[in-house]
Amino acid sequence: MTYVIAEPCVDVKDKACVDECPVDCIYEGSRTLYINPNECVDCGACEPVCPTEAIFTKTIYQMTGHGIKLLLMITLQKLEILVELGSCISQTMTMSW
Repeated sequence: MTYVIAEPCVDVKDKACVDECPVDCIYEGSRTLYINPNECVDCGACEPVCPTEAIFTKTIYQMTGHGIKLLLMITLQKLEILVELGSCISQTMTMSW
């Protein structure tokens, strides 16, 4: 059962879990840390040392609201990009007429 790092880690990125991981499968992203599921050996060493309690088993993560919030956040970011793109396209079309 793979572990995931959820929303409470966003913009915190405390690396206590990185130091505890015996296989070095936790990486730093732009706003949060993440666990590579292909490298994780499911030992659970990272979970109790996380100060923000952001590490969950994938099954628990899917059953809680954290997964929904993260999906919503990603969807809203995509929507903002689409709105910006649409604005640029409509300005270009207006200018070419």
